[in-house]
Amino acid sequence: MFLHNRVNKKELKERIQEESLKRITVSFYRYVIIDNPTELRDQLFTQWNGLNILGRIYVAREGINAQMSVPEENWEIFKYNLNTDKRFEGVPFKIAVEDDGKSFYKLAVKVRTKIVADGLDDDAFDVTNVGNHLDAIQFNKAMEDPETVIVDMRNHYETEVGRFVGAICPDADTFREELPMVMEELKDKKDKKIIMYCTGGVRCEKASAYLKHHGFTDVNQLHGGIIDYVRQIKTAGVESKFIGKNFVFDERVGERITDDVIAQCHQCGEPCDTHVNCANDDCHLLFIQCEKCVEKMKGCCTPECVHIASLSVEEQKALRRGRKKEDSLSVYKSRLRPNLKQVWEERGLK
Repeated sequence: MFLHNRVNKKELKERIQEESLKRITVSFYRYVIIDNPTELRDQLFTQWNGLNILGRIYVAREGINAQMSVPEENWEIFKYNLNTDKRFEGVPFKIAVEDDGKSFYKLAVKVRTKIVADGLDDDAFDVTNVGNHLDAIQFNKAMEDPETVIVDMRNHYETEVGRFVGAICPDADTFREELPMVMEELKDKKDKKIIMYCTGGVRCEKASAYLKHHGFTDVNQLHGGIIDYVRQIKTAGVESKFIGKNFVFDERVGERITDDVIAQCHQCGEPCDTHVNCANDDCHLLFIQCEKCVEKMKGCCTPECVHIASLSVEEQKALRRGRKKEDSLSVYKSRLRPNLKQVWEERGLK
């Protein structure tokens, strides 16, 4: 048996679109010592592939980070099997709020150095000394205090389409970049009440321990992240203090939380919060594009990409030789992505 997918992307996507069975999109993580990540990786792939589970899972010596699509008919078996492993017993699940069953099209279980790339030396501080975990109601209450400092521990493209009003949102491309930005932003706020949030909680787990190590006295994090926050407020029947979309790392790209559209098309500036990937496979840049610009630009980010995408496959391959993906990223930052702070201030979202 091959312990990886061997079917091409196009066929896999066609299969999932034609599939009629109901699926549950779920995410979970746990920091726990795994002595042999490769062995566990093979076990999980074999087990989950047999249950027709799809998703992207990272396994490392420090733990597991998973985003998955589980057939509803196999949900109980999946939970039972996971809980029989003492390392993952009772792990909290975050269930997607908007789910059409098309969140993933293949199963990928990968061994990584870390379950989230953070650039930190974990031996230099106590990674288990994390912040206080707040549920949705506690988090909302903490936000009501004007002295509370709210920190978004996600990347710029996530905060651009949805966030808690009043949060500090560093203009970072990666979590590794964001941590130094947050430390600089909070350098004179060590005695303030800090509340942090991210998509599912995993980034805050490490970041809160890092802040405590650096002398912050009142560090708190949203338990279960935005995903579980939405479930909790719906159950409690309270208003969401998170506005817009929650960016998710699967085929759905985003979950609609409120009707607020706080972002804009990166090409024409019209209100829009739909992320797409550039149709030029040499670029494949993630950006925000409205329907009018999709038609006008043929799904591409720049006129250059429109031209390249119109070429034959052979001509495109010839152009790719020697090109760097960073070229597209520099274009994005200089010409496409707007100044988010200015956009939010114009819309009264300080």
